[in-house]
Amino acid sequence: MNMAEENIQVKPEEQEVVTENKGRRVPFSVVEAYKTVRTNLSFLQSSSNSKSIAFTSPEVSDGKSTTSVNIAIAFAQLGEKTLLIDADLRRSSVHKKLRLENSRGLSNVLAEMCSLEDAVNHTSASLDVLTAGQVPPNPSELLSSPKFKELLEKAEKEYDHIVVDTPPINVVSDALIVGAATNGIVLVVKEGYSTTDAVSHAISAAKFAEINILGVVMNGVSATSKKYGIGRYRKYNYKYGYGYGYGYGYGYGYGPQKESKDTKK
Repeated sequence: MNMAEENIQVKPEEQEVVTENKGRRVPFSVVEAYKTVRTNLSFLQSSSNSKSIAFTSPEVSDGKSTTSVNIAIAFAQLGEKTLLIDADLRRSSVHKKLRLENSRGLSNVLAEMCSLEDAVNHTSASLDVLTAGQVPPNPSELLSSPKFKELLEKAEKEYDHIVVDTPPINVVSDALIVGAATNGIVLVVKEGYSTTDAVSHAISAAKFAEINILGVVMNGVSATSKKYGIGRYRKYNYKYGYGYGYGYGYGYGYGPQKESKDTKK
């Protein structure tokens, strides 16, 4: 799978993808790229009993949260009831992208401080969002608890699709924990940023944990690129011409993340 990404917000009534920069229109190719990924994931889900899909990335700033939000919107645009869950309990960002309150969310539900119904944000007729909630002292323990699996099981009875945003897989174990409770993970990488070693390490970690890798989404792809440098990816004839506009600004307690470029182009 191959697509570009853009910082977006949701219009609750129209469920349209828009940029954070007012007045800037989203290229048609970007919208179509998200729809292509949506179609691919729909085919994968049709052969599985699970409706939940986790999104992660090798490192920070690869674009996995923006991709998660856009894919959830893409599913909702079909009129299919969709739940977007922010499971990045250490440093959430979904509520910022969608301009939602985050006083209660997933962490509060798992800690039995409120119910799922009370924590869910109904942004439109087809799209509900469960933000991360308050930062807990034990994120991994909450996500690995039976409560999280019970939450997903309950959600799958009410929704057609559950999209789960998780932390970077090479930084903390949370993505592996969530991936094991879902149909599998989608790995989001960024051209010119994600290194071969980082991607290989992420794939190896998922395979070692026996987690299904549903596919790879590549962000920031230029139509003029002849090689990707990270495995073999099919090139789509889209020209995006822009990069990702935000970063986490934290290191999950591991120290600052160092930007690097793949030397194999």
